[in-house]
Amino acid sequence: MAKTRVVVVDDSALVRSILAEIINRQPDMSCVGAAADPYAAREMIRNLDPDVITLDVEMPRMDGLDFLSKLMRLRPMPVVMVSTLTERGAEVTLRALELGAVDFVAKPKIGITDGIRQLAQEITDKIRIAAKAKVARHTAPPPQAAGAPGAAADGSAPAAPPAAPLGRLSTEKLIFIGASTGGTEATREVLMAMPADSPAVLITQHMPPGFTKSYAARLDSLCRIAVKEAVDGERVLPGHAYLAPGGFHLAIERSGANYVARVTSEEPVNRHRPSVEVLFLSAARVAGRNAVGVMLTGMGADGARAMKVMRDAGAYNVAQDEASCVVFGMPREAIAAGACHEVLPLKRIGSHLIEHLRSTAGVALSRV
Repeated sequence: MAKTRVVVVDDSALVRSILAEIINRQPDMSCVGAAADPYAAREMIRNLDPDVITLDVEMPRMDGLDFLSKLMRLRPMPVVMVSTLTERGAEVTLRALELGAVDFVAKPKIGITDGIRQLAQEITDKIRIAAKAKVARHTAPPPQAAGAPGAAADGSAPAAPPAAPLGRLSTEKLIFIGASTGGTEATREVLMAMPADSPAVLITQHMPPGFTKSYAARLDSLCRIAVKEAVDGERVLPGHAYLAPGGFHLAIERSGANYVARVTSEEPVNRHRPSVEVLFLSAARVAGRNAVGVMLTGMGADGARAMKVMRDAGAYNVAQDEASCVVFGMPREAIAAGACHEVLPLKRIGSHLIEHLRSTAGVALSRV
């Protein structure tokens, strides 16, 4: 079997050396080049034709995001970002995922040598996933027209408009979303289709601590519904989406007539914390037929078994189709488990959920 060919791009000679060492220790991959800046990387890509690139964000001569943007327009290929675990690093990483990076690794600010070596398994796992991922030529989204819902006069990110009056349906139903690799942008697309009086949405996206706060804030600025990190014990309200904080499980419980979020630091499930399995099992147990499950792009099988439990409890479930997934692992496993009623392209999932809720409840939601 041919080895996965990797080019490492980082301005630090030390980081380049450590990453090359980690990659070359793997029997199924090889570091074929290491570049100190995007200009050198460009020549290596032309000459070496790698399968995957690891890319630092902050580099001389050309910013990593600028290079990524050009790369995904002109020669799309799998990229794993290597970013610092800071608020600035989180924001830049989310932008990189928006531009088409497959995944990211958060490197420590101090103790870089030991820190990166401790991340060796994560780094090589993500390179393997990236090598199999589906990447597409990136085109920048058209600017939002002036006067469009939520558009800011200065052209900045649109703010969520005031919530519309909530219908009875919104207080009864709950939407549960599970996602991993490629899921940050897939979840964004689904949430942006949700009207302001949508049922509450609970989301488990595989993401490490330090990144989910920025991700929730970004979604909140783009969506009609309010988006935030979940807080243990808070009431789950219609018109809101709750994201599992990085490093914590998210589940749902009942408190009298209300639903409340449970955020816990129990052991990882399926090697993940947060785990989709934890969220979906709680959906089956607590919400039953009032639950709607959505499985988006991601590697592995986290949540597939629990999604079948949701279906058996009366939930309505949808999975993203293979053609629109970055990685088809999690949806494929859910489909194979018999957990899904529908398999749909990503662009159709949000509108389909709303139409399904309208048709089954007979109560109109605000149209998008």
